[in-house]
Amino acid sequence: MSTMNKYKNLKVAVLGLGIEGSDAVKYLLSMGARVSLFDQKPESEIDFGGIKKNSLNLYLGPKYNLKLLKDFDAVVRSPGVYRYLPEIVDAEKSGTEITSPIKIFFEECPGKIIGVTGTKGKGTTSTLIYETLKSDSRDVYLAGNIGKPYLELLPRLDKESIVILEMSSFQLIDMNVSPNIAVVLNITADHMDWHKDIEEYVNAKKNIVLFQKPSDFAVINEEYDVPRNFAESIKSKIIFFSKNKLDSKFKTKLLLRGEHNLENIAAAVAVAKILKVDEKKIGKVIRNFKGLEHRLELVGSVKGIAFYNDSFATGPQPTIAAIKSFTEPETLILGGSDKGLDYSELGDVVNHRANIKNIILIGTTASKIGGFLKKNLGFRILNLGFSSMDKIVKKAFEATEKGGVVVLSPASASFDMFENYKDRGNQFKEAVRKLK
Repeated sequence: MSTMNKYKNLKVAVLGLGIEGSDAVKYLLSMGARVSLFDQKPESEIDFGGIKKNSLNLYLGPKYNLKLLKDFDAVVRSPGVYRYLPEIVDAEKSGTEITSPIKIFFEECPGKIIGVTGTKGKGTTSTLIYETLKSDSRDVYLAGNIGKPYLELLPRLDKESIVILEMSSFQLIDMNVSPNIAVVLNITADHMDWHKDIEEYVNAKKNIVLFQKPSDFAVINEEYDVPRNFAESIKSKIIFFSKNKLDSKFKTKLLLRGEHNLENIAAAVAVAKILKVDEKKIGKVIRNFKGLEHRLELVGSVKGIAFYNDSFATGPQPTIAAIKSFTEPETLILGGSDKGLDYSELGDVVNHRANIKNIILIGTTASKIGGFLKKNLGFRILNLGFSSMDKIVKKAFEATEKGGVVVLSPASASFDMFENYKDRGNQFKEAVRKLK
């Protein structure tokens, strides 16, 4: 049910001016709300992206004080802001509505929403679904963490529109509505520096299916215990998928590398079939799909050595998947900022892969990861700490034999040395270009 005039003349606080915060500010101003922006960064460091500063009340840098939230009718929380901060909880108790950009979108969207969550694979799966539906001439949009900001899409949507959203635990943590089609991929521990514990993380993910109606669909990866257990709480129609049950015609002549990507393909195929897309169209899209930037992206080859940028791998599980994607002699670049994750399984996988010849450790987690690697197993370990990316790539190139691969798959966040994972991946690609 639309709430189009809900925010007119209301005092609304927006927490954080990232991509979604900016989207929310523009939307709320268009609705006639009186908007205040709260951000820990000083004004000089904020990109207002075309928003007129004089249209906002600013609580930035030293003026950032969340105790003031009690004075507002509503608070719009950007995903990076923890939902259960004491000041937010206190404001809620005093009668302030706590919402988020994605909750507003669910209230307003007239069309179908396909939500995709999981620890890894969300972007690839969302994009595969989008490309498949686009090939079938649907009115389809890719939005959220990947694609366009979603609130700005609202004027273009009608009841025939389909919006695909990649949904993180940060967004899902306080959702009380679920998408028409919910896709649940693998779920393993992540973001333990943000969530109070693994139970909170899993319960946040569960919200993607918890509020579905009987006419909705839950597309569940049956290979993992956590998503499979979600099925016990689901009222909607359940479609299980797995890479093992994926029809062989969707597994051949693929440009995507990696066994894990078969799971993403299987999820996309399941959604396309629910929406009755012709199988020939599905197959064509999947065979031609090259993957996303910073996800096992082939950067190029230098003197017979191939370089892969997997900077999006900010935890152990995607790095394990990347490792298993190669049989060639491999130099692996690991390490970055610490999200409080356990690297024991990663260490076990590395220790048992005969094709891994060199490990280059970088960043804050270098020693932590190194502690799980057994010496004298046939691979060399080089700790480069906080070296420049040029030096890291040059050392990797020198250490790798012809016919081998160099893989940047850090299993860690990037903020100790880089602006974000994209910056890390772009610096890697630039360093490879310099080698050429």
